[in-house]
Amino acid sequence: MECTNLLSRRSLLTVAALSIPAMAGGCGHPRAADHTSPPTPSIRPADESHALAHELAADLTPVDWGTNLPGVTTSVPISPGCRTIALTFDACGGPNGSGVDHALLDTLRSLEVSATLFLNNRWLLAHPILAAELVADPLFQIENHGTRHRPLSVQGRSAYDIEGTEDLDSVVQEIELNRRFLNYTYGVNSTWFRSGTAHYDDVAVKIAHGLGVKIAGYGVNADAGGTAPPSAVASSVVDAPDGAIILAHMNQPDSGTATGIGEAARQLGDQGVRFALLDSAA
Repeated sequence: MECTNLLSRRSLLTVAALSIPAMAGGCGHPRAADHTSPPTPSIRPADESHALAHELAADLTPVDWGTNLPGVTTSVPISPGCRTIALTFDACGGPNGSGVDHALLDTLRSLEVSATLFLNNRWLLAHPILAAELVADPLFQIENHGTRHRPLSVQGRSAYDIEGTEDLDSVVQEIELNRRFLNYTYGVNSTWFRSGTAHYDDVAVKIAHGLGVKIAGYGVNADAGGTAPPSAVASSVVDAPDGAIILAHMNQPDSGTATGIGEAARQLGDQGVRFALLDSAA
C-alpha cells in the first residue's frame, strides 16, 4: 500500500466536525482526542490516590531503574506500507526550563504537524495564557510532565543530578498534582505522564498505572535536552524507526530543535510519513 497523506490534519478535523465519516485506511493525520471536557471523576481524591499507592506498593522494593522498563511505552502502532512516528515535546519549567520555543510551535503549525506536548506545572504557571492557547489548538495533545520535574522513584534515586521523588506519597504527588491542575484549570483529561528526565523505577511505574495513567517513554532522543545542533536533530527524526516516539523539547528557544524539526518534518512530509498523537498508541 502506498503511504499518502490525502487530507491535512485540520481538514480531517473539519470533516469530523461535519459528521462525515473519516477514511478507514491510508495515512492521514490522526483525529484529535477530546482533552477539553469538564473535570472528570476518573481522577481520584487525594486521600484515595495515596491509599491506593500504599495498597499496591507498600511492601515492594525497586529492582529496575531507567528509561525503558516494562510498562513504559516507547512506540505507537504502525500500519503496513505507511511509516508512522510520534513527535513529543517537553516543557520542563524551573529557572532554566521555562522558556518557550515559539519558532518550534510556529513550524509545527505552519506544516500542520501533530505533536503531543508534555507540560510541567512550573512551566504552566509561568505561561498561563500560552498554555490555554495550546490546549485550544486541535493540532496538539496536551499531557502531564509532572509537578516538580522529578525522576519517578520511591527511593529518591537521581538522574542527571536531579533528585527523584523520595517515597510512595511523593510519587503520587508528582503525578497527580499537575494532573489535577491540568484538569481543573484547563479542562484537560490527561491520561499520559512523562517524568522529569524520563527515568523511573519499576515500583513507581506500577503506582502510575494504578492511578490510571500511561507512561510515555521514547524510542529516539532527538535533541539531547535542547543541546543538539539542527543537523543532529533532523537526522535523529528522519532516521527514526517506524512507530518511534520522538522526545524533544519546546522550552529552549536558543536550541537547534526548531530548525532541525522543521527540516525533518518537511522531508518526512514529502515522503507521506504520518505524525501520530500518543492517543493512537495502544
